[in-house]
Amino acid sequence: QVQLVESGGGLVQAGGSLRLSCAASGRSFSWYDMGWFRQAPAKEREFVAATNWYGGITYYGDSVKGRFTISRDNAKDTGYLQMNLLKPEDTAIYYCAARLTGSSQVEMSRADSYGYWGQGTQVTVSS
Repeated sequence: QVQLVESGGGLVQAGGSLRLSCAASGRSFSWYDMGWFRQAPAKEREFVAATNWYGGITYYGDSVKGRFTISRDNAKDTGYLQMNLLKPEDTAIYYCAARLTGSSQVEMSRADSYGYWGQGTQVTVSS
């Protein structure tokens, strides 16, 4: 099993940047594909980005393409989400998730295909 802890959230003005981190412990992080999801109040959990076990394949949700970048450093057992050009509509709790590697693109974009989740970190973008 793997345990995940997100950090790096906070309050930022529109147009600003934040970098979220996802620290993994337990089984080696390189066994897992990784995803980022977000959930705003009264909305369903939304796919943000995902990457395979070594970071060579990445997928993004349409609303963040060109602004967000997912990456990982397996030597540090840590994943990242670099968020640039933030908008007020990016305000949400951001969650890191992991599933055993070998996922299809569809599986990597579906929240219900991930078995391991962090506790989330709040991102608030002011206008």
